[in-house]
Amino acid sequence: MINRDTQLCMSLAGRPGNFGTRFHNYLYAKLGLNFIYKAFTTQDIEAAVKGVRALGIRGCAVSMPFKESCMVFLDAIDPSAKVIDSVNTIVNDEGKLTGFNTDYIAVKSLIISHQLDTSARVMIRGSGGMGKAVIAAFRDAGFRDVIIAARNEANGMALAQQYGFQWQAQPEASGIDILVNVTPLGMAGGNESESLAFSEAMVERAGVVFDVVALPPETPVIKLAQRLGKKTISGAEVIALQAVEQFVMYTGVRPDAELVAEAAKFAREG
Repeated sequence: MINRDTQLCMSLAGRPGNFGTRFHNYLYAKLGLNFIYKAFTTQDIEAAVKGVRALGIRGCAVSMPFKESCMVFLDAIDPSAKVIDSVNTIVNDEGKLTGFNTDYIAVKSLIISHQLDTSARVMIRGSGGMGKAVIAAFRDAGFRDVIIAARNEANGMALAQQYGFQWQAQPEASGIDILVNVTPLGMAGGNESESLAFSEAMVERAGVVFDVVALPPETPVIKLAQRLGKKTISGAEVIALQAVEQFVMYTGVRPDAELVAEAAKFAREG
């Protein structure tokens, strides 16, 4: 039951989805926590962040395109976000807003749990806020042979130089073992929802396809990779892992793995 002591958590995204709302509220209900979660979008990121502070909103998930633009309005940046200059989580401690990045934590965890070969040749498509988290996670997991494919030459080259990787404008190359999409290609609700993040030829030659797009869980490139018998890692896995870390930051409670799996399943069905 909502009352005056109920704590509000929220998300800010260009294209709000239901996953976070259903995931967090499911866990609140199961654990008897006096919290509620709501998804929002905005045309004014400064005012939105100021609202988080002014209204005492406990936590805020941040998605594209606000992961970098929100940072100047925060009081502190945790090392998890500072190193990649990208925030996906804001925690409000009595008016002090601190930015974190649980995307990085989730991606690195998946690299380890799926036992990806660090000697493999990798192509990461994208250079935005999520792209930075993925690139840093692959570097810190021990990958060295990585190509960043990004149309934005300035961003792509800067990231390549920062992490010791290569850059090219177009996502085409031979001998790529792991393909990683961190662009909105294939995302539900957009103009490119039916687009492949990588060509069929590249998917045929690869061993692993990793798409961080969470909605839908099976994007066009993931479906293609599955048909071709490739190992796949979906955005649904990323979003669940990063959401758990956000939940812990907001509430101080870490749900067990079985309950997290229940919540993720419930969230995906909505």
